[in-house]
Amino acid sequence: MKEQNKIPTSKVKRAAKLISTGAKLGGNYVKYYAKSAVGDKDEAKEQLDKDNAEDIYNSLSELKGSALKVAQIMSMDKNTLPKAMIDKFSLAQYSAPPLSYPLVVKTFRQLFSKTPTELFDSFSKNAVNAASIGQVHLAEKNGKKLAVKVQYPGVAESVHSDLKMVKPIAMKMLGLKEKEVKRYFEEVESKLLEETDYELELKQSIEISEASKSLQGIKFPKYYPELSAKRILTMDWLDGMHLDQFLKTNPSQELRNKAGQHLWDMYDFHVNNLKAIHADPHPGNFLFDEQGDIGVLDFGCVKHIPEEFYQNYFQLINPAYFNNDEKLRKLFYYLEFLYEDDTEEAKTFFFNIFKESLHLLIYPFTVASFDFSDEEYFNKIYAKGEELSKSKDVRKNGAARGSRHILYINRAYFGLFSILHELKATVNTKTSFQF
Repeated sequence: MKEQNKIPTSKVKRAAKLISTGAKLGGNYVKYYAKSAVGDKDEAKEQLDKDNAEDIYNSLSELKGSALKVAQIMSMDKNTLPKAMIDKFSLAQYSAPPLSYPLVVKTFRQLFSKTPTELFDSFSKNAVNAASIGQVHLAEKNGKKLAVKVQYPGVAESVHSDLKMVKPIAMKMLGLKEKEVKRYFEEVESKLLEETDYELELKQSIEISEASKSLQGIKFPKYYPELSAKRILTMDWLDGMHLDQFLKTNPSQELRNKAGQHLWDMYDFHVNNLKAIHADPHPGNFLFDEQGDIGVLDFGCVKHIPEEFYQNYFQLINPAYFNNDEKLRKLFYYLEFLYEDDTEEAKTFFFNIFKESLHLLIYPFTVASFDFSDEEYFNKIYAKGEELSKSKDVRKNGAARGSRHILYINRAYFGLFSILHELKATVNTKTSFQF
């Protein structure tokens, strides 16, 4: 894969890159209309999706940072994007174009006043993995095999300006207003800034891995503060396969179930015991081995759940609440699904919408075990999402609802469900939440 020798870091250069990409997309549509007028429309549409996916991904890959992070997140939503874009954007999870070695050396000199080869006994010039925020190099020191994560230059400084460029696009696509998305973008920005702080990630990684020693089948790397800095993070190398590689080995159903159970138990433990959740659950952050054990990477994006919010939010899976309209309505007000100043019509409309969606989404929590290979269940979720996104009544009454705390908790569980679905795992879906 071709390496990058520079990354656009100024607001002007990053905006110019997006504008030039928009021009390319315009050209793609011109070709599409020409082809569809004289040929197969379905074939022309398929080529349009491929061309757009290629141009958008190439642009975001060159920008790196929060711009590429958007592609990474979008690749997990298999309901709203053409397959060509999902396939292309999924590369942002662990296979983006890497940064050239001279720029890596420059980062080490800035932070350690040493080159990588002066700090380690050996250091790979080529990145072994590259994602949205940084890339990973293989190193050795004192006989230990290490993974060294190096952040791309200018990532932290561009978060605010990148989101400012993305916001109007998101508002237009989703039909939202500025006041509706403000709190959510503030939450996203704070989390993206946390992800660029490797000193914070080092602290969170050590704390969470230490607190998770009792978990079966879950492996965490050891981290090295003396070999880490603001934009460099060093940890033990974990062997294993990414999810797509693991599935290509044709694992038995028993092994799929085992791996899925480990993931479910980890999320349940972190939510209910630590009140902190790994909120970046794309497949690139997990390594599977031949025994079904899982290595967990990257605690840069952790959602810490306030105690009062936790006690209220997880009542949604409590039968005493979701089977009682009066209790459920009070909970919806607390969670900001309903507002006191809503019209009576809007209150009734959104109560019914959220109640119906809730019964679908929490179903795996209400049974002793759940088969995540159930296509019918996931098709219902996708269909409900598509229905709501197209509903004029939803947009008329304010589409963006729910506490800002819900954003990353839902993202975590959506990612978990997606991975379990790909594993086709049957899981004991018990929870340790105290009703």
